[in-house]
Amino acid sequence: MRGSLIALCSRLRSTRGFSSRTLDPPPLPGHRRVVVTGLGAVTPLGCGVNTTWKRLLDGQCGIRALMPEDLKMNGVDEKTIMHTYEQLPSKVAAIVPCGNGEGEFNEDFSLLSQDHRAIARFIAYALCATEEALNDANWKPNEVEKQESTGVSIGAGIGSISDISDAGRMIYEKKLRQLSPFFVPRILVNMASGHVSMKYGFKGPIHSTVTACATGAHSIGDAARMIQFGDADVMIAGGTESSIDALSIAGFSRCRALSTKYNFLPGLSSRPFDSGRDGFVIGEGAGVMVLEALDHASERGAKIYAEIRGYGASGDAYHITKPPSDGRGAVLAMSRALRQSGLRPDQVDYINAHATSTPAGDAIEATAIRTVFSEHADSGALSISSTKGAVGHLLGAAGAVEAIFTVLAIHHGIAPPTLNLDKPDPIFTDTFMPLSAAKETPITAALSNSFGFGGTNASLLFSTPP
Repeated sequence: MRGSLIALCSRLRSTRGFSSRTLDPPPLPGHRRVVVTGLGAVTPLGCGVNTTWKRLLDGQCGIRALMPEDLKMNGVDEKTIMHTYEQLPSKVAAIVPCGNGEGEFNEDFSLLSQDHRAIARFIAYALCATEEALNDANWKPNEVEKQESTGVSIGAGIGSISDISDAGRMIYEKKLRQLSPFFVPRILVNMASGHVSMKYGFKGPIHSTVTACATGAHSIGDAARMIQFGDADVMIAGGTESSIDALSIAGFSRCRALSTKYNFLPGLSSRPFDSGRDGFVIGEGAGVMVLEALDHASERGAKIYAEIRGYGASGDAYHITKPPSDGRGAVLAMSRALRQSGLRPDQVDYINAHATSTPAGDAIEATAIRTVFSEHADSGALSISSTKGAVGHLLGAAGAVEAIFTVLAIHHGIAPPTLNLDKPDPIFTDTFMPLSAAKETPITAALSNSFGFGGTNASLLFSTPP
């Protein structure tokens, strides 16, 4: 019987092309180099990367007073809207400027030229940023093979919470028949990636990360790994958010996360690392990058902004909203990004900090940076800033927009400023101090940090092009 089984296996090998020889191991995965070839942004400083970057370096602020009409309460009478507005403790927000002027988001074109019934604002922001990024990268392939090797990884922290609020009100008012059949497609976070995929015919991996305020960074890091492991040659990656509405602001206010001290001085309300900080300013927007395998980008002669050298992710395993006092989770994320990059801490020239302007979070991140970069941090050679003073906290889009700022810092050799840094937190010293003004300096490697509720952390490390 045993001899018969051996003979049968031998015949199967021969008929199916098997060999008794030991198979050669597959090539090691994850060794493709990944570069950034396109950028697109919609932010409170303006629509478009160039507009946003110029205004950021000029020290302009995209935060303004919150108005009752900003609360997105459809079908609600003015009296109720005003009553809701008056109850909100925080009355400042970083809102994308809309209109037909230069650097403004064109609502009519972006929301109505598509099938607007199925497109919520966070999806529209993603589509707008993606169009700019693809044009910048000169990548809109029509060939099936190229479309199949292009994927999308765009996430959001919340999605369209205003649609959920409106639907809940319909149920309460017994108007269920008025609920749009597009309600579910409007609120699903993955529909940002889905609409980008459908618009451009991209048939590679379609992925959406939801990791609170680390979403944008995780989306970019995950996309880079998909390219490294050969799942795609090109990935459209980033984050988007549009959650400036009554329910979101009320919810974050109940968490005591939002700034309330500067309601009458909106431009001063987001003040990362400053002793007068009292909470973050809710913002909206989108940031999208085109990532490519280096060999693919080189073969087609693409412009290269930077290389993704490292991606570190970690968990605090500590608290739903507050990081541990030693910043251990942030330390792990930064250390893992450094280890993957092969760079030493003293080779990093700039850090775009997550620092949201919360009393505890900013100091803990500063502690973590000092732990990882030690003598380099204290030498004065490491530039640090938080751009949230200018754009507020874009939640799920924050990590992507700030990664774009980090790439531009390398590309232009300019580290952007931290606004409203009037009296730095006592944790800082004369040599370990965030930038209060833009600084022209050679930047060969830079780190972008993003941390979120639930204790999720991500660090992206970029370097000059190969």
